[in-house]
Amino acid sequence: MNTLFFDYSIGEIVKKTQNKELKPDEVLAAALHNIKELDPKYFAWVVYGNEHIFAKMLERQDEICGSNPRLLDNIPVGVKDIFNTSDFPTQMGSPLWKNFTPGNDARAVFNLKRRGAVILGKTITAEFAVHALNETLNPYDPTKTPGTSSSGSAVATALGMVPMAIGTQSAGSIIRPASFCGVYGCKPSFGLIPRTGVLKTTDTLDTIGFFAIHLKDLRRIFDSLRVWGENYPISNTAINDSLRQQKPGGRPWQVGFVRTYIWKNAPLYAQEALEKFMQKLTAKNDIEIKEAALPEAMRQAHAAHETIYNKALSYYFEREYRQTDFVSKIMNELIQKGREIGVEEYKRALALQSELIFKMDSFFRDFDVIISLSTAGEAPLREVTELPDAALMWTLTHLPVVNVPLFKTASGMPFGMQIAARKYNDYLLFEFLDYLQAQGLIPAKCTPPWG
Repeated sequence: MNTLFFDYSIGEIVKKTQNKELKPDEVLAAALHNIKELDPKYFAWVVYGNEHIFAKMLERQDEICGSNPRLLDNIPVGVKDIFNTSDFPTQMGSPLWKNFTPGNDARAVFNLKRRGAVILGKTITAEFAVHALNETLNPYDPTKTPGTSSSGSAVATALGMVPMAIGTQSAGSIIRPASFCGVYGCKPSFGLIPRTGVLKTTDTLDTIGFFAIHLKDLRRIFDSLRVWGENYPISNTAINDSLRQQKPGGRPWQVGFVRTYIWKNAPLYAQEALEKFMQKLTAKNDIEIKEAALPEAMRQAHAAHETIYNKALSYYFEREYRQTDFVSKIMNELIQKGREIGVEEYKRALALQSELIFKMDSFFRDFDVIISLSTAGEAPLREVTELPDAALMWTLTHLPVVNVPLFKTASGMPFGMQIAARKYNDYLLFEFLDYLQAQGLIPAKCTPPWG
């Protein structure tokens, strides 16, 4: 096992390659070594490149990067197999799209290349990034689920095959696999990472995010992927507002402890783990903890999400419906549910989503961040449906969130803590995470399953 990506952060590897302490081919060799050793057992990859492909990629870097800062210089990246890539097929977890080659890069993939990244290959996704699990296995226990549709990217990161990978979240598809596989996972504010060239499932929910081994790399990856400039006036104004992105000096962090209306789904060990962590925070003089009561309308979050999600699936996958030889039973069932939802019901759900986004934006007048469980607890068995959790609620309301790989059960299975901030306050969220790490309250990096 090559431990390079656990030993050094992305920033440290970039510096070492620029200082000639590491060669680019040594970095790629570390990734390929771990893939060849571990992927036959855990199945994180649909396809990955070889030394010949990577040599061609490195030759094109100067042309692609230009004068842009190389935040990810020579860093190998895994890409969920619903993003268009010019170097690999895009098959979306479905036999209907087997060997499809789009011939272009999704905007997010292009942005990674502009920052110097090397696209190592495509990670396995659930069918059409929905619910039907593919072959990827949980690195802690192969009988347990690795999470939802971005599981290939989470597992590739957890096993040190890559130091980072990108995925998507329309419900909990970044936070859940990050929680179940014990890695950092970030779903930024809705809309901050462009979705051009990515499979669409829902217009108001689909969000691009990423997984990482090291906490300090989250900001670097975010800066490599997000939109910049005045062409994005709403987000650009918020992102560059120092009053929003930095905690005012002289006052403590205002932290909300959110149990949510689905807290009862969490087993006692998970509830106690988060409550003990909140007690640690309470002991800090520069943090004020408040039990946060969410707006009452948030109790409708899961129902509204289900309506929006299923109706959108029935629209975008109309041609796939009832192709039972190629489309899973669960996918057809969701499409059928969506077909039964009327236009007015769908519009009401969208209106409720807009209302909840506004209410949560107002809610953050009293808090810098809020803390909840990432998932109800450890990963369930593969054949067991995951219990409802808070990840979906923050997706619906467009909040930036990070899974912190903080907890483990007595048997060693990981599960995470989820921290969320106001929409577009992504940098404030990163600042709070840095504070927690400096205080020794959260890990600087995730630990490998064997460590």
